[in-house]
Amino acid sequence: IPHFTDLYASIPQTCLPIVYHPDYNITFMGLEKLHPFDAGKWGKVIHFLKEEQFITDGSIVEAREATEEDLLVVHTKRYLSRLKWSLVVATITEIPPLLFLPNFLVQRKVLRPLRTQTGGTIMAGKLAVDRGWAINVGGGFHHCSSDKGGGFCAYADITLTIKFLFERVEGISRATIIDLDAHQGNGHERDFLDDRRVFIMDMYNRYIYPGDGYAKRAIKRKVELDWGTEDSEYLQKVELHSEGALNEVRPDIIVYNAGTDILDGDPLGGLSISPQGIIKRDEIVFRAAKRRGIPILMVTSGGYQKKTARIIADSILNLHRQGLIGSEAVEGEGSSSLVTHMTCSSGSAGSKFTAV
Repeated sequence: IPHFTDLYASIPQTCLPIVYHPDYNITFMGLEKLHPFDAGKWGKVIHFLKEEQFITDGSIVEAREATEEDLLVVHTKRYLSRLKWSLVVATITEIPPLLFLPNFLVQRKVLRPLRTQTGGTIMAGKLAVDRGWAINVGGGFHHCSSDKGGGFCAYADITLTIKFLFERVEGISRATIIDLDAHQGNGHERDFLDDRRVFIMDMYNRYIYPGDGYAKRAIKRKVELDWGTEDSEYLQKVELHSEGALNEVRPDIIVYNAGTDILDGDPLGGLSISPQGIIKRDEIVFRAAKRRGIPILMVTSGGYQKKTARIIADSILNLHRQGLIGSEAVEGEGSSSLVTHMTCSSGSAGSKFTAV
């Protein structure tokens, strides 16, 4: 029997299946600025979506932190206990000064935000099945596997989400990962290397981190890109291969890793895609899912420039304009925002009793 988890508590229909918590953001005396990652980008995405009146605090789903028991569905005890060493976390997150901090601060300021994003991805997996689509504004830690982190990824949220669905949701027995971050998603690849139920499509810059040849054996549709790939070639390949992947195997769920580090000028991605190209890419993937009636979960993954938050928000707004994601909660303005806030936040009394 699967363990009891809060992450599958029932979410009222009035909430949009967009998952977020202010705790996603990593703010710590400027130390977060030592990694090229904008460690506050998730909050900025939400800020822009509110500004455009697509969401309110009360209309989106509040993420809950994944507990140790949740994490043990995939991670080894040995791996989780290694995260109690600041050196290990400094190495995984590529923020060297963390090495000098007491681990309780590292837990609170770095790992708790990442565990909350991980909980958010797992919650969004269930929401996607229930609603047809869901977006975790964070997550997408695709370099982390059951027993190894790296590349700013400390928890294997994609693997966890799929394993939770396989174990707990009837009728979900095949998953497709469409990984369009600029880097190879070697974490979920290592985790699903011998799992016939999971089809992985991965499209990445062939010359950059992690270059994990062992993990590449798990990729069923591998698209290796050259430095400086531009919109027209890129979008052609996205269309061809996402269609091809979904025609090859029809999954019960799509996990879409929508990294924005493909953006021109990204210090790590090495590709040259325009903001408009990213918006179009997301539209292609969501359209392919919707056309087939397959639930899709999007996570935001990598993206190392200040302007990525605006692009992610614009892409979500475009998906809505194109009719690819609904805004049921926003249209149901009849209920006062206070009531909605009570029900979408994780503190809602009703949800405690309906968890699986």
